[in-house]
Amino acid sequence: MKKILNAPADFVPEMLDGLIKAHPDQLAYEQELQCIVRADAPVKGKVALATGGGSGHLPVFLGYVGQGMLDGCAVGDVFASPSADQMLTVTQRIHGGAGVVYIYGNYGGDVMNFDMASEMADLEDITVRTVLVRDDVASAPSEEAARRRGVAGMVFAFKTAGAMADRGGDINEVVRIAEKTLGRTRTMGVALSPCTVPVAGKPTFTIGENEMEIGMGIHGEPGMKREELQSADQITERMMTAILTDLQPAEGDRLAVMVNGLGATPPEELYIMFRKAYDMLNERGIGVYRAYVGEYATSMEMAGASITLLNVDDELAELLDHPARTPFFTQV
Repeated sequence: MKKILNAPADFVPEMLDGLIKAHPDQLAYEQELQCIVRADAPVKGKVALATGGGSGHLPVFLGYVGQGMLDGCAVGDVFASPSADQMLTVTQRIHGGAGVVYIYGNYGGDVMNFDMASEMADLEDITVRTVLVRDDVASAPSEEAARRRGVAGMVFAFKTAGAMADRGGDINEVVRIAEKTLGRTRTMGVALSPCTVPVAGKPTFTIGENEMEIGMGIHGEPGMKREELQSADQITERMMTAILTDLQPAEGDRLAVMVNGLGATPPEELYIMFRKAYDMLNERGIGVYRAYVGEYATSMEMAGASITLLNVDDELAELLDHPARTPFFTQV
Protein backbone atom coordinates (compact mmCIF):
# COMPACT_ATOMS: atom_id res chain seq x y z
CA MET A 1 0.00 0.00 0.00
CA LYS A 2 1.46 3.34 -1.08
CA LYS A 3 -0.48 6.30 0.27
CA ILE A 4 0.40 9.78 1.45
CA LEU A 5 -0.81 9.56 5.05
CA ASN A 6 0.29 9.52 8.65
CA ALA A 7 -1.41 7.00 10.94
CA PRO A 8 -4.18 5.18 9.02
CA ALA A 9 -6.61 5.80 11.90
CA ASP A 10 -6.08 9.56 11.47
CA PHE A 11 -6.83 9.57 7.74
CA VAL A 12 -10.36 11.00 7.94
CA PRO A 13 -9.94 13.58 10.74
CA GLU A 14 -6.72 14.91 9.19
CA MET A 15 -8.38 15.14 5.79
CA LEU A 16 -11.29 17.08 7.28
CA ASP A 17 -8.93 19.37 9.19
CA GLY A 18 -7.12 20.18 5.95
CA LEU A 19 -10.39 20.74 4.11
CA ILE A 20 -11.62 23.27 6.66
CA LYS A 21 -8.28 25.06 6.72
CA ALA A 22 -8.39 25.31 2.92
CA HIS A 23 -11.99 26.58 2.73
CA PRO A 24 -12.77 28.50 5.96
CA ASP A 25 -14.98 30.96 4.08
CA GLN A 26 -17.30 28.18 2.92
CA LEU A 27 -17.29 25.45 5.57
CA ALA A 28 -17.49 24.93 9.32
CA TYR A 29 -16.60 21.75 11.20
CA GLU A 30 -17.95 19.99 14.28
CA GLN A 31 -14.69 18.14 14.93
CA GLU A 32 -15.73 15.64 17.58
CA LEU A 33 -18.58 14.28 15.45
CA GLN A 34 -17.02 14.79 12.00
CA CYS A 35 -19.84 17.03 10.75
CA ILE A 36 -19.39 19.54 7.92
CA VAL A 37 -21.83 22.45 7.49
CA ARG A 38 -22.00 25.66 5.50
CA ALA A 39 -20.04 28.45 7.13
CA ASP A 40 -23.22 30.57 7.21
CA ALA A 41 -25.49 27.80 8.56
CA PRO A 42 -28.26 27.94 9.48
CA VAL A 43 -29.81 29.99 6.69
CA LYS A 44 -33.00 31.33 8.26
CA GLY A 45 -36.22 30.51 6.45
CA LYS A 46 -34.59 28.21 3.87
CA VAL A 47 -35.20 24.48 3.59
CA ALA A 48 -31.92 22.83 4.56
CA LEU A 49 -30.44 19.88 2.67
CA ALA A 50 -28.29 17.25 4.37
CA THR A 51 -26.47 14.14 3.29
CA GLY A 52 -23.92 11.76 4.72
CA GLY A 53 -21.92 8.66 4.06
CA GLY A 54 -18.51 7.11 4.30
CA SER A 55 -15.31 8.90 3.40
CA GLY A 56 -13.26 7.86 0.40
CA HIS A 57 -15.62 9.19 -2.27
CA LEU A 58 -14.69 12.86 -2.65
CA PRO A 59 -16.27 15.02 -3.91
CA VAL A 60 -19.24 12.91 -2.63
CA PHE A 61 -20.50 13.49 -0.04
CA LEU A 62 -19.13 16.49 1.81
CA GLY A 63 -17.72 18.17 -1.29
CA TYR A 64 -21.17 19.47 -2.25
CA VAL A 65 -21.80 21.46 0.94
CA GLY A 66 -22.16 25.09 -0.02
CA GLN A 67 -24.32 27.77 -1.58
CA GLY A 68 -26.96 26.41 -3.95
CA MET A 69 -26.44 22.79 -2.96
CA LEU A 70 -26.18 21.11 0.47
CA ASP A 71 -26.21 22.71 3.91
CA GLY A 72 -24.52 19.90 5.83
CA CYS A 73 -22.98 16.45 5.76
CA ALA A 74 -22.29 13.75 8.34
CA VAL A 75 -18.92 12.16 7.57
CA GLY A 76 -18.27 8.49 8.30
CA ASP A 77 -14.95 6.69 8.28
CA VAL A 78 -13.75 5.29 4.96
CA PHE A 79 -16.64 3.32 3.40
CA ALA A 80 -18.50 3.40 6.75
CA SER A 81 -21.83 4.99 7.60
CA PRO A 82 -21.93 8.02 9.90
CA SER A 83 -23.80 7.57 13.15
CA ALA A 84 -27.29 8.76 13.99
CA ASP A 85 -25.77 11.22 16.50
CA GLN A 86 -23.63 12.72 13.75
CA MET A 87 -26.64 13.15 11.48
CA LEU A 88 -28.70 14.68 14.27
CA THR A 89 -25.92 17.19 14.97
CA VAL A 90 -25.88 18.19 11.29
CA THR A 91 -29.67 18.52 11.34
CA GLN A 92 -29.60 20.76 14.40
CA ARG A 93 -26.82 22.95 12.98
CA ILE A 94 -28.44 23.58 9.59
CA HIS A 95 -32.13 23.83 10.51
CA GLY A 96 -33.29 27.34 9.67
CA GLY A 97 -36.94 26.87 10.56
CA ALA A 98 -38.25 25.49 7.25
CA GLY A 99 -37.37 21.83 7.71
CA VAL A 100 -34.55 19.55 6.59
CA VAL A 101 -34.40 17.19 3.61
CA TYR A 102 -32.08 14.17 3.76
CA ILE A 103 -30.72 12.99 0.39
CA TYR A 104 -28.41 9.98 0.55
CA GLY A 105 -27.61 6.64 -1.04
CA ASN A 106 -29.60 3.45 -0.52
CA TYR A 107 -27.22 1.54 1.78
CA GLY A 108 -28.39 -0.41 4.83
CA GLY A 109 -26.27 1.29 7.49
CA ASP A 110 -27.04 4.75 6.18
CA VAL A 111 -30.78 4.07 6.04
CA MET A 112 -30.84 2.77 9.62
CA ASN A 113 -28.84 5.67 11.08
CA PHE A 114 -30.57 8.40 9.10
CA ASP A 115 -33.98 7.04 10.10
CA MET A 116 -32.90 7.14 13.75
CA ALA A 117 -31.69 10.73 13.32
CA SER A 118 -35.00 11.67 11.74
CA GLU A 119 -36.89 10.26 14.71
CA MET A 120 -34.67 12.13 17.16
CA ALA A 121 -35.09 15.36 15.18
CA ASP A 122 -38.85 14.93 15.32
CA LEU A 123 -38.65 14.94 19.11
CA GLU A 124 -37.11 18.40 18.79
CA ASP A 125 -39.90 19.56 16.45
CA ILE A 126 -37.61 19.61 13.41
CA THR A 127 -39.43 18.42 10.29
CA VAL A 128 -37.31 15.97 8.31
CA ARG A 129 -38.10 14.42 4.94
CA THR A 130 -36.01 11.70 3.29
CA VAL A 131 -35.18 11.06 -0.37
CA LEU A 132 -33.24 7.87 -1.12
CA VAL A 133 -30.91 7.73 -4.12
CA ARG A 134 -31.29 4.55 -6.21
CA ASP A 135 -29.73 5.25 -9.60
CA ASP A 136 -27.38 2.27 -10.18
CA VAL A 137 -29.00 0.17 -12.91
CA ALA A 138 -26.46 -2.64 -12.42
CA SER A 139 -27.48 -3.35 -8.83
CA ALA A 140 -31.06 -4.54 -9.49
CA PRO A 141 -33.44 -4.92 -12.46
CA SER A 142 -35.96 -2.18 -13.20
CA GLU A 143 -38.83 -4.13 -11.62
CA GLU A 144 -36.83 -4.14 -8.36
CA ALA A 145 -35.59 -0.55 -8.59
CA ALA A 146 -36.20 0.02 -4.87
CA ARG A 147 -33.19 -2.24 -4.17
CA ARG A 148 -30.78 -0.25 -6.33
CA ARG A 149 -27.70 1.43 -4.88
CA GLY A 150 -27.22 5.17 -4.86
CA VAL A 151 -24.14 6.32 -6.77
CA ALA A 152 -23.08 9.38 -8.80
CA GLY A 153 -26.64 10.33 -9.75
CA MET A 154 -27.08 11.84 -6.30
CA VAL A 155 -25.01 14.82 -7.48
CA PHE A 156 -27.83 15.83 -9.84
CA ALA A 157 -30.32 15.63 -6.95
CA PHE A 158 -28.04 17.76 -4.77
CA LYS A 159 -27.90 20.32 -7.58
CA THR A 160 -31.59 20.60 -8.48
CA ALA A 161 -33.02 20.25 -4.97
CA GLY A 162 -30.39 22.66 -3.68
CA ALA A 163 -31.39 25.17 -6.34
CA MET A 164 -35.05 24.86 -5.44
CA ALA A 165 -34.26 25.43 -1.76
CA ASP A 166 -32.01 28.37 -2.66
CA ARG A 167 -34.90 29.92 -4.59
CA GLY A 168 -37.16 29.71 -1.57
CA GLY A 169 -39.13 26.57 -2.34
CA ASP A 170 -40.90 24.94 0.59
CA ILE A 171 -40.04 21.48 1.86
CA ASN A 172 -42.65 19.77 -0.33
CA GLU A 173 -41.26 21.45 -3.44
CA VAL A 174 -37.68 20.52 -2.56
CA VAL A 175 -38.64 16.89 -2.01
CA ARG A 176 -40.64 16.84 -5.24
CA ILE A 177 -37.69 18.13 -7.25
CA ALA A 178 -35.25 15.67 -5.67
CA GLU A 179 -37.58 12.74 -6.39
CA LYS A 180 -38.32 13.98 -9.90
CA THR A 181 -34.61 14.31 -10.65
CA LEU A 182 -33.79 10.85 -9.36
CA GLY A 183 -36.74 9.33 -11.19
CA ARG A 184 -35.18 10.58 -14.43
CA THR A 185 -31.57 9.59 -13.55
CA ARG A 186 -29.68 6.35 -14.24
CA THR A 187 -26.02 5.34 -13.68
CA MET A 188 -23.69 2.46 -14.47
CA GLY A 189 -19.99 2.03 -13.67
CA VAL A 190 -17.02 -0.09 -14.67
CA ALA A 191 -14.02 -0.94 -12.47
CA LEU A 192 -10.54 -1.72 -13.77
CA SER A 193 -8.67 -1.96 -10.46
CA PRO A 194 -9.38 -2.20 -6.71
CA CYS A 195 -8.86 0.41 -4.03
CA THR A 196 -7.29 0.19 -0.58
CA VAL A 197 -8.95 1.33 2.66
CA PRO A 198 -6.13 2.84 4.79
CA VAL A 199 -6.93 1.03 8.04
CA ALA A 200 -7.23 -2.31 6.21
CA GLY A 201 -3.99 -1.87 4.29
CA LYS A 202 -4.96 -4.21 1.47
CA PRO A 203 -7.13 -4.01 -1.66
CA THR A 204 -10.88 -4.36 -1.21
CA PHE A 205 -11.01 -6.97 -4.01
CA THR A 206 -8.77 -8.50 -6.66
CA ILE A 207 -9.10 -8.18 -10.42
CA GLY A 208 -6.85 -9.48 -13.16
CA GLU A 209 -4.45 -7.27 -15.10
CA ASN A 210 -6.52 -7.66 -18.27
CA GLU A 211 -9.96 -7.78 -16.63
CA MET A 212 -12.75 -5.32 -15.96
CA GLU A 213 -15.96 -5.57 -13.95
CA ILE A 214 -19.08 -4.06 -15.49
CA GLY A 215 -21.47 -2.59 -12.93
CA MET A 216 -19.25 -2.71 -9.85
CA GLY A 217 -20.38 -0.49 -6.96
CA ILE A 218 -18.35 2.35 -5.45
CA HIS A 219 -17.37 0.24 -2.42
CA GLY A 220 -16.28 -2.71 -4.54
CA GLU A 221 -19.71 -4.39 -4.51
CA PRO A 222 -19.98 -7.07 -7.21
CA GLY A 223 -21.10 -5.94 -10.64
CA MET A 224 -22.97 -7.68 -13.41
CA LYS A 225 -20.06 -9.47 -15.05
CA ARG A 226 -16.28 -9.75 -14.97
CA GLU A 227 -14.67 -10.12 -18.34
CA GLU A 228 -11.70 -9.28 -20.51
CA LEU A 229 -10.80 -5.59 -20.76
CA GLN A 230 -12.34 -3.99 -23.85
CA SER A 231 -11.75 -0.77 -25.79
CA ALA A 232 -13.06 2.60 -24.60
CA ASP A 233 -15.79 2.61 -27.27
CA GLN A 234 -16.89 -0.92 -26.39
CA ILE A 235 -17.03 -0.16 -22.66
CA THR A 236 -18.94 3.05 -23.21
CA GLU A 237 -21.39 1.41 -25.59
CA ARG A 238 -22.08 -1.40 -23.08
CA MET A 239 -22.80 1.09 -20.31
CA MET A 240 -24.78 3.55 -22.41
CA THR A 241 -26.94 0.81 -23.92
CA ALA A 242 -27.85 -0.53 -20.48
CA ILE A 243 -28.66 2.94 -19.15
CA LEU A 244 -30.67 4.01 -22.18
CA THR A 245 -32.65 0.75 -22.17
CA ASP A 246 -33.66 1.46 -18.57
CA LEU A 247 -34.19 5.22 -18.87
CA GLN A 248 -36.03 5.10 -22.22
CA PRO A 249 -35.45 8.67 -23.48
CA ALA A 250 -37.29 9.64 -26.66
CA GLU A 251 -36.03 11.32 -29.79
CA GLY A 252 -35.87 15.05 -29.14
CA ASP A 253 -35.20 14.69 -25.41
CA ARG A 254 -32.30 16.47 -23.73
CA LEU A 255 -29.96 14.74 -21.30
CA ALA A 256 -27.42 15.94 -18.80
CA VAL A 257 -24.46 13.58 -19.19
CA MET A 258 -21.93 12.89 -16.43
CA VAL A 259 -18.81 10.85 -17.17
CA ASN A 260 -17.28 10.36 -13.75
CA GLY A 261 -13.82 9.10 -12.88
CA LEU A 262 -13.61 6.72 -9.91
CA GLY A 263 -10.30 8.05 -8.60
CA ALA A 264 -7.42 6.83 -10.77
CA THR A 265 -8.66 7.40 -14.31
CA PRO A 266 -7.06 10.28 -16.24
CA PRO A 267 -9.42 12.96 -17.58
CA GLU A 268 -8.22 12.19 -21.11
CA GLU A 269 -9.83 8.74 -20.86
CA LEU A 270 -13.06 10.24 -19.55
CA TYR A 271 -13.29 12.55 -22.56
CA ILE A 272 -12.77 9.59 -24.90
CA MET A 273 -15.77 7.97 -23.20
CA PHE A 274 -17.83 11.17 -23.41
CA ARG A 275 -17.09 11.38 -27.14
CA LYS A 276 -18.66 7.96 -27.68
CA ALA A 277 -21.61 8.70 -25.38
CA TYR A 278 -22.30 11.96 -27.23
CA ASP A 279 -22.19 10.23 -30.62
CA MET A 280 -24.58 7.50 -29.45
CA LEU A 281 -27.08 10.09 -28.25
CA ASN A 282 -26.71 12.15 -31.41
CA GLU A 283 -27.48 9.08 -33.53
CA ARG A 284 -30.74 8.69 -31.59
CA GLY A 285 -31.74 12.33 -32.01
CA ILE A 286 -31.14 13.05 -28.33
CA GLY A 287 -29.43 16.28 -27.29
CA VAL A 288 -26.86 16.88 -24.56
CA TYR A 289 -28.08 19.73 -22.37
CA ARG A 290 -25.06 19.85 -20.06
CA ALA A 291 -21.84 17.83 -19.95
CA TYR A 292 -20.06 16.96 -16.71
CA VAL A 293 -16.70 15.24 -17.24
CA GLY A 294 -14.38 14.72 -14.29
CA GLU A 295 -14.39 13.31 -10.77
CA TYR A 296 -17.77 13.73 -9.06
CA ALA A 297 -18.05 10.51 -6.99
CA THR A 298 -14.90 8.47 -6.50
CA SER A 299 -13.78 5.32 -4.71
CA MET A 300 -10.34 6.11 -3.31
CA GLU A 301 -7.82 5.18 -6.04
CA MET A 302 -10.04 2.78 -7.98
CA ALA A 303 -9.47 2.91 -11.73
CA GLY A 304 -12.65 3.04 -13.77
CA ALA A 305 -15.56 5.30 -14.54
CA SER A 306 -19.31 5.68 -14.36
CA ILE A 307 -21.81 7.27 -16.70
CA THR A 308 -24.91 9.04 -15.41
CA LEU A 309 -27.76 10.31 -17.57
CA LEU A 310 -30.48 12.72 -16.42
CA ASN A 311 -33.46 13.28 -18.72
CA VAL A 312 -33.94 17.04 -18.45
CA ASP A 313 -37.17 18.99 -18.91
CA ASP A 314 -37.53 22.78 -18.77
CA GLU A 315 -37.96 22.84 -15.00
CA LEU A 316 -34.90 20.71 -14.28
CA ALA A 317 -32.84 22.58 -16.88
CA GLU A 318 -33.52 25.85 -15.08
CA LEU A 319 -32.49 24.32 -11.75
CA LEU A 320 -29.34 22.79 -13.22
CA ASP A 321 -28.43 26.26 -14.47
CA HIS A 322 -28.89 27.89 -11.05
CA PRO A 323 -25.65 29.22 -9.51
CA ALA A 324 -23.83 27.09 -6.95
CA ARG A 325 -20.57 27.36 -5.05
CA THR A 326 -18.92 24.61 -3.03
CA PRO A 327 -15.25 23.65 -2.60
CA PHE A 328 -15.61 21.06 -5.38
CA PHE A 329 -18.40 22.44 -7.57
CA THR A 330 -18.84 26.00 -8.81
CA GLN A 331 -21.38 27.21 -11.34
CA VAL A 332 -22.08 30.87 -12.09
